[in-house]
Amino acid sequence: MATLDRPVFVIGCPRSGTTMLQLMLHSHPRIAVPPETRFMIQAYHARRRHGDMRRPDNRRRLAEWVAGGKDTKFRELGLDRTEYVDHAVAAPGSLGSVLGTVFRDYAARFGKPRWGDKRPSYFKHVGMLLRLFPDAQFIHLVRDGRDCVASLLEMPWYKLDVYHAIANWAEAIDFGRHHAAHLPAGSYHELRYEDLTADPELALKRLCGFIGEDYDPAMCEPRHVAQVAVPAHKVWHANTHTAVTTARSGSWSTRLEPWQISLCETVLGSRLESHGYELSGAPKATRDHRTAYRTTAARRRGARLKRTGRERLIRLWEPGPLSALLTSGQRALAGLPPLPHSQLVESS
Repeated sequence: MATLDRPVFVIGCPRSGTTMLQLMLHSHPRIAVPPETRFMIQAYHARRRHGDMRRPDNRRRLAEWVAGGKDTKFRELGLDRTEYVDHAVAAPGSLGSVLGTVFRDYAARFGKPRWGDKRPSYFKHVGMLLRLFPDAQFIHLVRDGRDCVASLLEMPWYKLDVYHAIANWAEAIDFGRHHAAHLPAGSYHELRYEDLTADPELALKRLCGFIGEDYDPAMCEPRHVAQVAVPAHKVWHANTHTAVTTARSGSWSTRLEPWQISLCETVLGSRLESHGYELSGAPKATRDHRTAYRTTAARRRGARLKRTGRERLIRLWEPGPLSALLTSGQRALAGLPPLPHSQLVESS
């Protein structure tokens, strides 16, 4: 499948360095990756309420919600609300087309032909994203789980405990294994944060080979675009305004308490080792800590199964087409000819 205009999604456990990777991709002359938004998952799960996107009035209502919603974060993209709504109404009649138009407009803001999106939790929603963008490519950034846990616990927005933080990393790794085994060839690429920071040029050249783009040295200096692509209020991303560094790798040894290190290595040991992370030899976690983790992981798994069940019911009746029809690959998969160049220009 041609890779000239395929959307690219950055996924991974929160605090894995996905914002740094977003900026590296955004530094490429052909790719634009905006700050995190909050409308893709919500719009998909509310698709029955939004109705059939083949109707222009429904496209307009959805676009107005995306552009004007309180929590969609559209305002952080620097786009004109009216222009986006007009472009969405003129877009092909599918849910993915309306949502994809946001990112295509963002790419056009920088004069770039290709877009990406970054949200760590997307690792749980790859199936959803493929329904919307069937030619999508996924880049999974993996970081030492102990560093992720330590960083999560320090975040002002993270209100859960260490058991949830550990379970989150385990889920990201397990979903990644599933994606690697089941996604179409050329759709999934995994790299380690530690390798990316130790030798950015080598890691990014391999990444560019995956997405079908020429490597550009600007990608190794993501701090130069941080002021544009990272909202100022996200102070926890302050490191993105400095040079790429390995300084934070392995800092879990001083940021986690001894019992937390024991718990991480007890329940994550095989996953850590399979990704090349050495264990410290910490003693086995206590029975109480192991039990608390298993309880948390089971509750999260149960909630996930319930959501999966509800999604299966919703799929029995779709309100209209889902797949975007904005790229050459998407239209080819739908058996349609490419959009005329003039229409692509007008809609961007």
